Amino acid sequence: MRVLGFMSGTSLDAVDMAVLETDGEAIFAFGPAGERKLSAHTRALVEQATADARAWPWDAPEPASFAPAARAVAQEHLAAALSFLAEHGLRSVDLDLVGFHGQTVWHEPPGRTRAEGRTVQLGEADILARGLGLPVAFDFRSDDVAAGGQGAPLAPIYHAAVLRWSGLSGPVAVLNLGGVGNITLAGRDGTLTAFDTGPANGMIDLWVQARTDRRLDEGGALARAGRVHEDVVRAYLDHPYFATRGAKSLDRYDFSLGPVEHLSLQDGAATLTAFAAAAVAIGVKASPERPSQIVVTGGGRHNPVLLEAIRQKAGVAVSTAEDQGWRGDAIEAEAFAYLAVRTWRGLAISFPGTTGVPASMTGGRITSG
Repeated sequence: MRVLGFMSGTSLDAVDMAVLETDGEAIFAFGPAGERKLSAHTRALVEQATADARAWPWDAPEPASFAPAARAVAQEHLAAALSFLAEHGLRSVDLDLVGFHGQTVWHEPPGRTRAEGRTVQLGEADILARGLGLPVAFDFRSDDVAAGGQGAPLAPIYHAAVLRWSGLSGPVAVLNLGGVGNITLAGRDGTLTAFDTGPANGMIDLWVQARTDRRLDEGGALARAGRVHEDVVRAYLDHPYFATRGAKSLDRYDFSLGPVEHLSLQDGAATLTAFAAAAVAIGVKASPERPSQIVVTGGGRHNPVLLEAIRQKAGVAVSTAEDQGWRGDAIEAEAFAYLAVRTWRGLAISFPGTTGVPASMTGGRITSG
């Protein structure tokens, strides 16, 4: 199938898009990829929905801000798709399916504060299906969480496919440095182990946004100019999350900026960068097999200070997606194109070793509008 996949991360930067030709098992071809920056209007609606989600009682109806944010997210994705397809000389009839992740505004896995979990990805898939005239696969995480899984990460099965396409054999790790970091460890026999490592770009971005008019630490320049406060890093690492083994996941806001509030802009960036790298190192050391290398995807691969800190703390060779011939900015959009086909075919998308779900299971839903 020829599929258009979408991803919009918690950085609220852009809608990422990629076309993939796959049967949900092998990768046959990579189509065009690109992005469209989120509008200030949509970002504001999602930020309000996120703030409301953080204060949302379990026994209360969903916040009123969810519906307008969901419509805006869908309309933003539709506009992005139409311009993207036109730019690359494609039409809807050239595609078979769409994979739509939606915009995460809350993620609380089972066991954190109660037995059941709750994960919310906003976006009206019907708007996208009607606008493109194509079936849309969406809501990939809910079934996993309802079955007792973490609901994340979901990309590992795609990481395994890309590793096969590249001819890379295990033990090797794929590390996605988004708002939260997640790692996929492919063993020598192909067994997949995956989990969220800890905060990655998210806390650094929030720190920079709180202190400047910028949205991120471009190229790690602030961190490079600052001093790491090791006592603060150790305090962060004392969090029980890092003592937990097996499948585990985080929300972008699970860790507070409070411990760095007394630091300068540069020292705060340096300390949060060191924390993100130390979290990855803990994950690598807890893996069943020590990887021969870590391939880094996601926005964090553009931060050389973060990558060097990971090399030093993990003691493992680090390469970027581009070093392997991958499209680092498109990996997650490709992943949801791949998962869309697996949903269409009724193939499993989450596994005991990746989300902690009791048994491999299908997920996602399909709408034709």
